[in-house]
Amino acid sequence: MNETGRPQEFLMSNPRADRVRDVAKLAGRPARLKRGKFLAEGPQAVREALVLHRERRAAGESGVVHEVYASESCLERLPELAGLAEGVGLRLASDDVLAAMADTVNPQGIVAVCDFVDVSLESVLDAGPRLIAVMCQVRDPGNAGTVLRAADAAGADAVVLTGSSVDIYNPKAVRSTAGSLFHLPVVLGADVEQLVALCKARGIGILAADGYGTLNLDRLQDENAARRLGASDATSEYPLEAPTAWLFGNEAQGLSEAELALADHRVAVPVYGSAESLNLGTAATVCLYASARSQRGS
Repeated sequence: MNETGRPQEFLMSNPRADRVRDVAKLAGRPARLKRGKFLAEGPQAVREALVLHRERRAAGESGVVHEVYASESCLERLPELAGLAEGVGLRLASDDVLAAMADTVNPQGIVAVCDFVDVSLESVLDAGPRLIAVMCQVRDPGNAGTVLRAADAAGADAVVLTGSSVDIYNPKAVRSTAGSLFHLPVVLGADVEQLVALCKARGIGILAADGYGTLNLDRLQDENAARRLGASDATSEYPLEAPTAWLFGNEAQGLSEAELALADHRVAVPVYGSAESLNLGTAATVCLYASARSQRGS
């Protein structure tokens, strides 16, 4: 990058160059695991990665972003990206080069090579979380990214994926998070039994999202609202304002019986229409927002 914050004018134009192939390999899991790096594609994801990078560097920590490749048209349309990338290797690349690097059919003009950002389960629990989203055997990268994004929007303190869940650094998963991957702590490869035991030891309740659950989420919210308003006869089967970890299961089978047995309660999201059920992302959003609203005393 030159003194004006713009990338050097040399344009990468050969989609078969070694550097291009090296970046493109990160679309595959073996290369990601070997190098501890992944791809963030598109202006939103790259912007959030660069913001986190600058925040960490300002705090004296290691950054997140190693390299950024962008088209001239992207930087002209979004000049703030060049400013955010100051101090990072920012290189101009042709559309053909970006297409060869990116996992998408229609690349969005910018790609970043980033370090893994996941953290340890212990660091999450030691921070005193009040709301955690746990994905158990979630296999679809789009669903995993959507749940992570919903958790971010609901103000959750962390997202945990069990060891049998999808790789959150899968390019489709990263895109589905819309930048939320860089906003909140993410734990990978967790053992659900160990997680539940550690949560319970810290006073964190465990709720399982289950379409056949005996507790109704709407009823829980009504009970908690009545109790907050001081109703003399108000009771609550579970205080939604309490620190809580929600368990969300596989897209097709849901939570296994073993996973359900770990929960303090099985909670169903009521379906008032004719739909058989809610998809994973929608159910997770409703559950997380129910806890978030109660925890904020709304």
